[in-house]
Amino acid sequence: MSLLNALKWRYATKKFDVNKIIPVSDIDKIKTGFNLTATSYGLQPVSLLIIHNKDIQKDLIPLSMDQKQVGQASHLAIFCVKTSMDAPYVMDYFERIKSIRKTEDKVLASFRTHIIESFKQKSSEEIFLWGAKQAYLTMGNLLSLCADLRIDACPMEGFDPNAYDNYFDLRAKGLRSVLIMPMGYRAEDDMFSKMKKVRKEISESVIEIH
Repeated sequence: MSLLNALKWRYATKKFDVNKIIPVSDIDKIKTGFNLTATSYGLQPVSLLIIHNKDIQKDLIPLSMDQKQVGQASHLAIFCVKTSMDAPYVMDYFERIKSIRKTEDKVLASFRTHIIESFKQKSSEEIFLWGAKQAYLTMGNLLSLCADLRIDACPMEGFDPNAYDNYFDLRAKGLRSVLIMPMGYRAEDDMFSKMKKVRKEISESVIEIH
């Protein structure tokens, strides 16, 4: 019930209080929640940039369709995905499985080969789109976590990914930006915080088959 109440409380924050900063302890919880998010095959193709620098955030406003939340927020999360999924990356994942779970290699070998061969057959754009789906899963998870922590957030697609990639030199790191999410605390005069949620009736949005 506490999570449901948090989801009722949250909204896409349009104006942040520039004087309120998210405590380091809560940022650590957000990082942990990010790392625990489910991803396809468990491969974690998403990297998270957390920006807490007002000069950088102000630079990013014109790259974000002039949305002021990017500069106002305590922190800005940038969700990035890997541009390739090569054999060494997959091998490293399976080595981690063996180390943590003590699983024998012979148990993992066929699945590991299947994943490596599957990605070999995909184009770079297909791999990017696969990774982007994982980024959306991750953002959804962090939106819920932020709400549970009573931290306001605003999910955004409205930014120039190429400009962000250039600003942070992401391509050199094997990454591309997909989504951004300012995080902080709502301003008292953000009129959207007082508005009722507009949602379909559950009977209209959920189809139950017995």
